[in-house]
Amino acid sequence: MPISIPVRVYYEDTDASGVVYHAAYLRYFERARTEWVRSLGLSQQALMQEFGVAFTVSALSVEYLRPARLDDLLQVDAAVDNIRRASLEFVQTVVREDGAVLARAHAHVACVSTARFRPCGLPAGLRERMALGSMENSASGMTTERSGT
Repeated sequence: MPISIPVRVYYEDTDASGVVYHAAYLRYFERARTEWVRSLGLSQQALMQEFGVAFTVSALSVEYLRPARLDDLLQVDAAVDNIRRASLEFVQTVVREDGAVLARAHAHVACVSTARFRPCGLPAGLRERMALGSMENSASGMTTERSGT
């Protein structure tokens, strides 16, 4: 049920050896998680204004499997693996257009109150929307199929 976004590797993403610098993957993962929120008809601003919450990464593990290089076209996937009382767990992958899996990540994203920036429970309406949206994304074709996988 992932949301998939295309990402082109630019010179600014690479290190001195010509491969994507490890921290650039964190930006790619963040973009995909943000697009997952957008697929629900929300934005980061709407979460703050309508629900009084924001999300912050509280734990992240990344497994780097193969290098990406300048001009590669990548698919970055984000899928919610678990919705908890006050957090979301995402599984994410970066796949090159030839089907090679380049990186895998697991992100634990905490819900925090914008008033106090302390952990808080997901507002009921938001939690339901996220659970339903996760199912609708897969049913409506939001998942992008990749050739060769």
